[in-house]
Amino acid sequence: MDPNHPLLEIARRRVLILDGAMGSMLQTYRLDEDGYRGERFADWPQSLRGNNDLLNLTQPEIVESIHASYFEAGADLVETNTFNAQSISMADYGMAHLVKEINRAGAELARKAANAASTPDRPRFVAGAIGPTNRTLSLSPDVNRPGYRATTFEELVSAYKEQAEALLEGGVDALLVETVFDTLNAKAALYAVEEAFAATGQTVPILVSGTITDASGRTLSGQTTEAFLISLSHLPLLSIGLNCALGAKDLRPYLQTLAAEAPFLVSAYPNAGLPNALGGYDETPEQMADAVEEYLQLGLVNILGGCCGTTPEHIRAFAAKAARYEPRPLPAAL
Repeated sequence: MDPNHPLLEIARRRVLILDGAMGSMLQTYRLDEDGYRGERFADWPQSLRGNNDLLNLTQPEIVESIHASYFEAGADLVETNTFNAQSISMADYGMAHLVKEINRAGAELARKAANAASTPDRPRFVAGAIGPTNRTLSLSPDVNRPGYRATTFEELVSAYKEQAEALLEGGVDALLVETVFDTLNAKAALYAVEEAFAATGQTVPILVSGTITDASGRTLSGQTTEAFLISLSHLPLLSIGLNCALGAKDLRPYLQTLAAEAPFLVSAYPNAGLPNALGGYDETPEQMADAVEEYLQLGLVNILGGCCGTTPEHIRAFAAKAARYEPRPLPAAL
């Protein structure tokens, strides 16, 4: 990790603000099937509604405007709209061949918004979002065949390498391997990222964020927060953190573990509480800001943002709170 990288330079002075949810914002546009298809895919033989990554091609103005709204709210760093944009997930829509185009477009849209929002005193950054896929290497999807796996390490590496290369081509400043529920999947992604660096001749900071799935305090593949950290500590990461699944209050004890032991920056972007009966999220910006303020008071985080259910107003409230506090001290390794 370059000790003079601009993200590290800012992190020495203050908490970096990450954006909030993309999906929650896209839902406010109430796009129907035709909205997802656009003119280009009007005759596509499969349903495309819900393929949010495709909107980089069919509704680019919407995606760019969401990025811009997060920058306006105070974000330093936005994620590309590419959470599921790798061949394994896109195969569900028959669109694996569009992966490179979707990722390049996603990176370019976020880059355009970042450039428009940047000033000499306040540069803005883009993180290429790399999600976990809809497969897992550590668990069988068939209870009757515990040894069965729906994918292989090599297949995941190939899918992630294609995605990472396209994100780099599109101009991202960092890569974010996020919502990790299976650390073996994350290792495939990180191996692929290193291969993409070698193939493109580009190197950018790597951020990783895991997901504690329930009150047991473990990932879906069974790791505690400490075990998750140890599993990835050999890598030259910029940050490690937690996102999704839990609200801000429930995430705090696991962040304390990371803050005490991580040799990297620590990130947190929780959900707006737990989902309600309709699958929505109810915590207001004020409620969430009060909850994440405890992270700031305890000096737990270097990067703060929101996941499911959060909006630009949530991020605005987070940024206002973060401005009052010092960031978690940088580890000696950085």
